[in-house]
Amino acid sequence: MCEIAGVFNHEKSVELVIKGLKVLKHRKESDVWIGTQNRVWYSKDLQELEQAVKGEKSKSCIACCTHKTSLLGRDFKGKFVADAEEIYNHDELSLANGAYAFAYWIREDDCDELHIARDIIGIKPVCFAHADGFAFASEKKGLEAMGFPHAIVLDPRVLLKYNIKEDRLSFEKRDSFDLEPEIEEDKEKIKEELLKLVRESISRRIPPGEKFGVLFSGGLDSTLIAYLCKDLGMDFVCYTVAVEERGMKEAEDLRYAKRIASDFGFELKIKRIEVEELEKYLTEVVPLVEDTDVVKVSVALPLYLACEFAREEGIKTVLYGLGTEELFAGYERHKRIKKEDLNKECLSGLLGMYMRDLYRDELVAKSQGISLRAPFLAAELVDYALRIPASYKLSDKGNKMIIREIARDLGLVEVASRKKRAVQYGSNVLKAIEKLAKRNGFKYKKDYLRSFYPSRNIKLGCLFSSGKDSAYALWLIQKEGYPVECLITIKSLNPESYMFHTPAIELVELQADAIGLPLIMKETHGEKEKELEDLRAAFREAKERYRIEGVITGALWSEYQKERIERIAAEENLKVFSPLWHINQETEMRLVVANFEVIFTGISAYGLDRSWLGRRITMEDVEQLVELNKRVKINIAGEGGEFESLVLDGPASMFRKRLVILKSEIVEEGENTARLVVKEAKLVAK
Repeated sequence: MCEIAGVFNHEKSVELVIKGLKVLKHRKESDVWIGTQNRVWYSKDLQELEQAVKGEKSKSCIACCTHKTSLLGRDFKGKFVADAEEIYNHDELSLANGAYAFAYWIREDDCDELHIARDIIGIKPVCFAHADGFAFASEKKGLEAMGFPHAIVLDPRVLLKYNIKEDRLSFEKRDSFDLEPEIEEDKEKIKEELLKLVRESISRRIPPGEKFGVLFSGGLDSTLIAYLCKDLGMDFVCYTVAVEERGMKEAEDLRYAKRIASDFGFELKIKRIEVEELEKYLTEVVPLVEDTDVVKVSVALPLYLACEFAREEGIKTVLYGLGTEELFAGYERHKRIKKEDLNKECLSGLLGMYMRDLYRDELVAKSQGISLRAPFLAAELVDYALRIPASYKLSDKGNKMIIREIARDLGLVEVASRKKRAVQYGSNVLKAIEKLAKRNGFKYKKDYLRSFYPSRNIKLGCLFSSGKDSAYALWLIQKEGYPVECLITIKSLNPESYMFHTPAIELVELQADAIGLPLIMKETHGEKEKELEDLRAAFREAKERYRIEGVITGALWSEYQKERIERIAAEENLKVFSPLWHINQETEMRLVVANFEVIFTGISAYGLDRSWLGRRITMEDVEQLVELNKRVKINIAGEGGEFESLVLDGPASMFRKRLVILKSEIVEEGENTARLVVKEAKLVAK
């Protein structure tokens, strides 16, 4: 288990990295390594190292806490750090196989560049921020400690390249998994190969000469892992977590786990916990996973308890069965998919796991000093499974059929027929949270969980303009776990408003519907300074109707807008969240285009013409803006009025529907000045 961090183009880079390492360092026995362009430091004690580097003036710094010093820059030009306990054949740096996140600082000839990447599935996390310099860390909380509160989790299918001299970020797409060609061998051959791949994956993830753990529910996936571990002659123990209380039915996972472990001779350790005891763990787990989502927390709790139990017994590595639901069509949603689209849906779900499941699980396991390993997510196994014919995964008889048949062939008859029972239900954790919420006077479980995360327990409204900046800011804040109660829009009758976005503002109502948030819209005549009173009125209405305590803005660099919004908000006792403040503008455009469907509704800059209006903006367009900026110095993010934008769609977690323009007209005022007038639009289901 390792933690990596770095800060570049910042006067206090070394000081900030030390702050990050203090938050990230989990193992007491971890070695600490720090490198600048001038020299490197190494110590077994972070405080000792802090004293050693005091006074170092380097503007760039890279660091790592690890118990595997072999991965610190050996045999490399430049400096290399990695969170990579599962890189197999790492002496040759064969990165395709395993779980890893690394940063490689290349300093040779005229090159001064940082490369950051992670395993293609995203088992190991890494986050970054590009504002007032560049920073990265294994976890968001590390960046927050370094003064970068709105971190972005790096997409595993992207290689990040940071040009240190130019302070420029670029993203290079990496090859992912293919669905073609579909495997044409007969089912028995496929089952044989699949079982072989599972065996090999388990073998590679078992620490040599060390007893390890298996998270065990008595279900199909965990039983198959335990059975194959025993078949391989390995020394392991199964861990099961169950919540108990008088009057509560015995947890289903516990019932199955005891019986299956007895039948097959697995060593089983059970962590039983009373409902009231669970509240103590909520105070630890909710801030740890940086979220108050009921599902995420109720899944994290049993994992946390099992990892804590394993750590107390001296176990350092734990295997678990994550991944089979996506690979072999194990969810209810898969039953609604056409057979010809099933593997495509499996791949889509798999690609979203790094945000939905893997980041949470890694945070939980690391907090207990546990290396958590997922055999079903081995790259070669995933590649094979995604090409297995859909008819072998899903049928009228049930889901995950090919895995069930393999289990049945091995003699695991009972578990082969057991229906999927999510851990939050099978362990009674979700039921316990519901009981605790009611006992503490909360109507909803989500409100109860928010009480354990004070920094996120604040209701927000979003100052929303229909454009890219406010949409992206809203998404970032939602991902950080803040409850957003409404959108707030100021519709200016003055197209030259100093404060408020005006093109296509009437489409905000459709966007609010698409996002699923209520909208407060206020008109203003757009008179300079007087328009701020209309903003105040909107804030007051949002406070009265939705009890908001803060507002989100999409401010980038405009002091004029930010200062006035903050002044009115402060007078109304509202906090202001500006997650894009001082973000590198080219980086912001790249991130927006990568995550949202954006069009331009207005252009007003040399080099732009009507051809930019009404069509989706692509990464190639961003490159054109970069080149245009080199020639005529425009603002790449459009904050100088070079263009106005409209968001039609975005991540599924934010946009429930998609905005479609049916009729529009382009009005030209000059060769480089034009606007798109939307005459008719509608929402469509996604």
